[in-house]
Amino acid sequence: MIFCTLRYIFVFSFFIASTFAKQGFGPGQQEWGYVEVRPKAHMFWWLYYTTANVSSKYETRPLVIWLQGGPGGSSTGIGNFREIGPLDANLNPRNHTWTKDYNVLFIDNPVGTGFSYVESLDLLVTTNAQIASDLVQCIKGFFNNVTIFSKTPTYILAESYGGKMGVEFANLWYKEQLNGGIKSNLKGVGLIDSSISAIDNYSFFASYLLHMGFVDNNGYRIVDEIAKKLEAAGEAGDWNEVIHFTQKIENLIVNITNNMDWYNILKKVETASVNSTDELVGLMNDKVKKALSLENRWGVQSLYVFLSLLEDNMKPVIHQVENLLNESTLKVYVLTGQLDFIINTPGTLQWIDKMRWRHAVEWSKAPMVPLVINNVIEGYSKSYDRFKLFWVNRSGHMIPVDNPIAMKSILQDLIKCCFK
Repeated sequence: MIFCTLRYIFVFSFFIASTFAKQGFGPGQQEWGYVEVRPKAHMFWWLYYTTANVSSKYETRPLVIWLQGGPGGSSTGIGNFREIGPLDANLNPRNHTWTKDYNVLFIDNPVGTGFSYVESLDLLVTTNAQIASDLVQCIKGFFNNVTIFSKTPTYILAESYGGKMGVEFANLWYKEQLNGGIKSNLKGVGLIDSSISAIDNYSFFASYLLHMGFVDNNGYRIVDEIAKKLEAAGEAGDWNEVIHFTQKIENLIVNITNNMDWYNILKKVETASVNSTDELVGLMNDKVKKALSLENRWGVQSLYVFLSLLEDNMKPVIHQVENLLNESTLKVYVLTGQLDFIINTPGTLQWIDKMRWRHAVEWSKAPMVPLVINNVIEGYSKSYDRFKLFWVNRSGHMIPVDNPIAMKSILQDLIKCCFK
């Protein structure tokens, strides 16, 4: 996912001790701070208390933790101002903000992302396991500082590469929770167009492009040939070759389609790539940084984060989802947008079919049920036990933005047991 994820890499950094305040940036009560997850490695978190009418008893509403993708995309920037926070990037109120119903915690991870930073670049992570370990230390620090949520039902919602990080994080956190290492109440995970097995998604690039009219038969054959080489390299565990063929297929598709939107195929695009990050970079490094009394710039180390994880980028984590279903009591929801090219629906179905969990056969036989909201079919779902898959209509990669009505309903379904 080298080409597309670079669109989510923003350049920034920061050096400051932990800060707590109620007067943050934008509406509602907030807190924020740092956890030193390893010596000289500092992870930043930013909490928005719900604006629901709870008479300051915020712990009576669930806590949702948002993990952005990339790797190197900032939750406090992209997730907050472009997807689910109370304000958009133009500082207009967002009608479908999640803070209306839930407490929302944005974490800039891995270290080096967003306002998180390392004091030396050799402290950047290189594996998903290291990311998960750092996140566990971060959440420990968070609950030690914001103790009111120790019994509050808590959910991880992760998008794109955030899902890859999130499933291993959830497994580690759940074990810590069981052993008493973290006083918390983690209940479930929502994986939004998540990169659980990117090679499976890439294996469908050629057919997706052909069926949607982006290539002819000749283009299909060229793309499919590289996809097969990429898949073979992954099966052989040759990750240097995987990197090579990933770059090759992404560059080919850009050239052969004359540019397309990898995240929502129906969106209009110009023939030359347009950098849309300047607006957000300016906001984070000016008004947000000042309001939170932060010292250094947002995002200086993000590109280094991406590069440090280059070899690990395409490695699948299907086994981590299996572990959640076989070894935990957590709910696992998978969401796939029908217009998402990079984490396309056929590839998502393929890695789900590869899972070996105790109810795999029963789940495969379960019916697809329409997701109907206000007499409109917003998608479909299929479920058995604690595992549920949602196909989301009229949505690409960013489901909270493309179909907020469906997203709200799915989130309520995931968390429905927890309102008081």
